[in-house]
Amino acid sequence: MLTFLQQLRVDWPAASERASSHSLRSHALEEVISAHDGRTLSPGILGRLCLKELVEEQGRTAGYDSNLDNCLVTEDLLSVLAELQEALWHWPEDSHPGLAGSPDTGTDSCLVVHVVSCEEEFQQQKLDLLWRKLVDKAPLRQKHLICGPVKVAGAPGPLMTAPEYYKFRHAQVCKASALKHGGDLAHDPAWTEIFGVLSVATIKFEMLSTAPQSQLFLALADKNISTKGTKSGTFVMYNCARLATLFESYKCSMEQGLYPTFPPVSSLDFSLLHDEVSVPPGSWHKGSLDFPSQHLSPPQGEWLLLFNNILPFPDLLSQTAMLDCTAPGLHITARTEMICKFLVQLSMDFSSYYNRVHILGEPRPHRFGQMFVRLQLLRAVREVLHTGLAMLGLPPLSHI
Repeated sequence: MLTFLQQLRVDWPAASERASSHSLRSHALEEVISAHDGRTLSPGILGRLCLKELVEEQGRTAGYDSNLDNCLVTEDLLSVLAELQEALWHWPEDSHPGLAGSPDTGTDSCLVVHVVSCEEEFQQQKLDLLWRKLVDKAPLRQKHLICGPVKVAGAPGPLMTAPEYYKFRHAQVCKASALKHGGDLAHDPAWTEIFGVLSVATIKFEMLSTAPQSQLFLALADKNISTKGTKSGTFVMYNCARLATLFESYKCSMEQGLYPTFPPVSSLDFSLLHDEVSVPPGSWHKGSLDFPSQHLSPPQGEWLLLFNNILPFPDLLSQTAMLDCTAPGLHITARTEMICKFLVQLSMDFSSYYNRVHILGEPRPHRFGQMFVRLQLLRAVREVLHTGLAMLGLPPLSHI
């Protein structure tokens, strides 16, 4: 799994090397020595610990499984715990504040999030409590993010491993690109990074568009891999590249003297944004903005991008950018699906507008005013898109 996370460019905490469990084993023997009453134990088993008392005495019953009682302490379990402890100490000091600690800063101010499948939740709760029991400086704040099962629809043959899944998607991305550009670019060094980013985007949007706690069905068919598949991460990245091409075209034309330099934003006349497009009844929404509806008409065209995508974005950030670690109880939730669906909708709205409106018109002075306000609008669209992609750990692409 660590290999798969590395392929997805996820900065996941890990021990620098195989962590030693010697110290943990000594502490465990002190705790369990009276638990087996001198009876012979099977190889690899040190004894049992009562975890239920730990839960009750520290008031942590909210969220823990009611069946948690005795924990069978094994060498394997201590090895996993040693790796977890080692990963915590080796987490970069400049990482996100509150998500890791170091021996110098102490652990009562850091937060550890256990990302675990629903099948392994019970075992991970044991590990959580065992950590507190055996390590004096174990993190006081530990939360659990439970992920639902992943099912594969129409799998071609035996179930594939996570790295095989990445390789499978990467091959589909290369194939889609070959069909689009009329040639195999998979071995072209100039496209290596692009194909890597597109593969990661495809997988992340596929997996994160479903709420983490829900069951996820992976459809391995490649119908959504192309830039025309509007539900895919490839489609979002394609429109990101279209924006980059647009602004690069303006820059080149400006350097050639066809367009003037971009004027101060304060001098722009935004009343020139009046592109109209038919909006089906009920399709307009105002996001989180509290507008007096009796004084507003549904926005059209260019204003649709503003009201449906740009203005609601700060509110979306406040809901999704940070895990709610202050809520009571053991579990936390992540709202990745909100970001993915927002970026897909933004890309669809932008694509519709871009296909209909010619932004960079003929270099005639009387048209520059409208061109600049449209570019300014799309600057905001680009900023929103780049920020949303950054939240998913995806860099923007300048071409596809």
